[in-house]
Amino acid sequence: MNGLYALKPWYAARLSGVRGALVRREVSPDTLTAGGVVCAAGAAAALAWLPAPFAALPVAVLLAARLGFANLDGALARDSGRTTRRGALLNELGDRAADLAVLAGFLALAPLWLVVVAGLAATLPSWVSLAGAAAGAPRRNGGPVGKTERCLLVVVAAATGWATPVLIVIAAGSALTAAVRTGWLWKELA
Repeated sequence: MNGLYALKPWYAARLSGVRGALVRREVSPDTLTAGGVVCAAGAAAALAWLPAPFAALPVAVLLAARLGFANLDGALARDSGRTTRRGALLNELGDRAADLAVLAGFLALAPLWLVVVAGLAATLPSWVSLAGAAAGAPRRNGGPVGKTERCLLVVVAAATGWATPVLIVIAAGSALTAAVRTGWLWKELA
């Protein structure tokens, strides 16, 4: 059950020209990781400060850029021969920071406890995947509510103003995604 993550190869192919240009210009993969976090923070600001539906376009554009940066940083590191363990760590920390930054935009729109619960739940699928990889399993991504689906849900909130329902779906869907990944890993590591 990969969800929208199944589109990653198609999306990566669309970005191949950008990757090539970045390699030629010797752009650091770490710069792209940081760019993803900055775009996530910008999306959060637009979500918090612009009313629905006017927030939808800037939030969608910034989150598309955030996903683009998330796709490009590792690919750029591989294409340019600059993969490092430090870069892998920075990539993971950057992804978690971007996830939480986006959800921080809801602080102006929903109860604090719900934003915190959604933020914690949104990080669970990645922690499960990282724990599985540490145990020797292949890295598992996607799921009913993975990173891409969470971004789409934030755009829905920006377009409709339905902050509380969207946070509930993010929290429950992320927990379900973590459970699905845990079940897959349990079988994989048997």
